[in-house]
Amino acid sequence: MTKNKILILDDEPSICSSLSLSLEGEYRVISHTDPLEGIALLDKEAVDLVLLDLVIGEHDGLDILRKIKQIDPNICVIMMTAYGDIRSSVSAMKNGAFTYLPKPLDIEELMLHIRQGLEFRALNERVTFLRDELNSKNYAEPIIGNSPAMQQVLQMVDRLKDTDTSVTITGESGTGKELIAKALHFSGSRAEQRFVAVNCAAIPEGLLEEEFFGHKRGAFTGAVSDKRGKLEMADKGTIFLDEIGDMPLSLQGKLLRALQEKAYAPIGGHDLRTFDARLIVATNRDLKDMVQKGLFRQDLYYRINVFEIELPPLRERRQDIPLLCEHFIRKNNEQQKKHMRIKGITKEAERALMLHDYPGNVRELANALEYASIVTNDEWIHAANLPDRTRRCAAEAEKSEEEYTLRGKTLEELEKAAVFAAYEKHSGKRKAMAEELGISERGLWNKLKKFELI
Repeated sequence: MTKNKILILDDEPSICSSLSLSLEGEYRVISHTDPLEGIALLDKEAVDLVLLDLVIGEHDGLDILRKIKQIDPNICVIMMTAYGDIRSSVSAMKNGAFTYLPKPLDIEELMLHIRQGLEFRALNERVTFLRDELNSKNYAEPIIGNSPAMQQVLQMVDRLKDTDTSVTITGESGTGKELIAKALHFSGSRAEQRFVAVNCAAIPEGLLEEEFFGHKRGAFTGAVSDKRGKLEMADKGTIFLDEIGDMPLSLQGKLLRALQEKAYAPIGGHDLRTFDARLIVATNRDLKDMVQKGLFRQDLYYRINVFEIELPPLRERRQDIPLLCEHFIRKNNEQQKKHMRIKGITKEAERALMLHDYPGNVRELANALEYASIVTNDEWIHAANLPDRTRRCAAEAEKSEEEYTLRGKTLEELEKAAVFAAYEKHSGKRKAMAEELGISERGLWNKLKKFELI
């Protein structure tokens, strides 16, 4: 069995040697104290995982991390540092690090994270083909997201796409339930057949039965010709019932019978028509709770809920937001007839978008970026271009975050945090640190010694 290859980048030779000795029994290990040599190696050889020091000589480990991800986005990178704090941890994760470990390293903990990281990389590779296959299909939006939550969803899509199992897709409004339903259809064995969607919340109750079953000529006033129903149209393909929790009880029993018998009669007709369609439903409501309250038939619930896919809200997969921003900006550039194309978003705008809570989920993010791309006067989207609600909620979240960080801290702890943040930002360069902190270099030297940074 081929061993996974690990690259260690740390400016301390002793750490490179000790880590190599600990890992070389299970992995192929290469180490460099010069990160540029490590970058050059990655251009020539395939590496599965990188152990990267946050401060490596005169180099900023976050800059090295970004260069690694440019070479191969799927490389798993574990950051290591003796100068860790929450801010650097967030920066590392935001730039694609798998995890973040403080020195001195616990070898057993490191081995566990390495195994998890390699499994994560293998999962990425397994879903890449599926994502490419899905995105090449002819439906509205590609699936965007590298977060573990979305990869788990893609795994389930891959497992279910060639089955006829009924699937219930749950999640808040705007999370992309119809997108996943289309993915199940267009990547599976019924892809060449029709995908027929019915929004149970958008059609008046009096017309919904006709929408499903169709009618015969003369069935009622105005029925001047036969009309095909959605079940007939979906034969051999997939029928997708969106917002099934809004379906009236009076129709639920008729739908259940049609699904069980694979047959139905159009309104005003007596001849049974058979159909063979895969059933996928979606809802943002708690169907089990509705069953207990008598608002949804228990027998229909168990008929449709053979397998459930739960979509996470955007606030629980924030690391996907930069990818989604790139996608929606590219889409807006293609659709809007502006004299200039939007290149991207500023750091301030990105931070505001990362802090927002998104009650409307991905749909809300798409709308915010469409709005901003219209109102901006240059090639970049600025924080000021975002909708008022987005900026207001982000400001409130940032204030809460700052208050939480400062709450209960002593003056010495706050001073230490400021010194560590400056040390990280300027890679230990004292002149720049002293200027940012507003103290003399001698005063800085005393604080570095006090906090054991020299």
